[in-house]
Amino acid sequence: VVCLVAYHIFFMLFVWSYWKTIFTLPMNPSKEFHLSYSDKESLEREPRGESQQEVLRRAAKDLPIYTRTMSGAIRYCDRCHLVKPDRCHHCSVCDKCILKMDHHCPWVNNCVGFSNYKFFLLFLAYSLLYCLFVAATDLQYFIKFWTNGLPDTQAKFHIMFLFFAAAMFSVSLSSLFGYHCWLVSKNKSTLEVFRAPIFRHRTDKNGFSLGFSKNLRQVFGDEKKYWLLPVFSSLGDGCSFPTCLVNQDPEQASTPGGLNSTSKNENHLFPAKPLRDSQSHLLTDTQSWSDISAKAEKGKLGMSNPALTMENET
Repeated sequence: VVCLVAYHIFFMLFVWSYWKTIFTLPMNPSKEFHLSYSDKESLEREPRGESQQEVLRRAAKDLPIYTRTMSGAIRYCDRCHLVKPDRCHHCSVCDKCILKMDHHCPWVNNCVGFSNYKFFLLFLAYSLLYCLFVAATDLQYFIKFWTNGLPDTQAKFHIMFLFFAAAMFSVSLSSLFGYHCWLVSKNKSTLEVFRAPIFRHRTDKNGFSLGFSKNLRQVFGDEKKYWLLPVFSSLGDGCSFPTCLVNQDPEQASTPGGLNSTSKNENHLFPAKPLRDSQSHLLTDTQSWSDISAKAEKGKLGMSNPALTMENET
């Protein structure tokens, strides 16, 4: 009875998370990131160069964007006609921009991104537990198969196949699940591992990492009762993310009140541009973003917006 109850719990959670991963639509950038009709006409009219950059500068001046292209320009999607939010990428299979895109998974026939990344992680976790449970409960009969302790029926080969299939899937799923657990702990996506995000000051592979606890909460949310259930509880809106800028931008303006910014070796407490109210409440967390003293934090002021250099990204 215990085995049957455990089996069906693992199976139902596995199917539930798999279903949510498949049928949860990937989130696309909000309308404020799309160019207006007049901006699109101006962009098509102007040749590539400073005039076209000026159009994009007007369109992106109020957007919470921190990442750049390799040339230092604002990331722009020619196919979707929008300024790309941070961590957003255009999927060639879905033919649209996906918020916090991790990868396009053929096993679920869907893009794994901000809207379903938690479901994908739970799918990996519960499928791994399901396979381990099947392999563990089948092990004693698998041993009897080799010691001739089973009746000579066709079920012998079913037991052998079941054990091998469960064991092989357990090995592959454990490596994949472990890899994505590491990604969550570092607040990275699969795409960001292969190409680190580029900020104004430099490329920073840990630019979005806020520490293990906050990184975990960004994916699973604050309410622990929902962590193990395939229900959406991720923090934020997928369009903007808190950053941890490591180095001082040499072109960064001084902070308000005439105070100079912190030295280049000290972590910034705030991103280079203020985020919107719809962003995760992690931004208004009373805890510090770094391990510096509370007294030093009170003297910190938000950084002003750096000058932006923009161009199209194909």
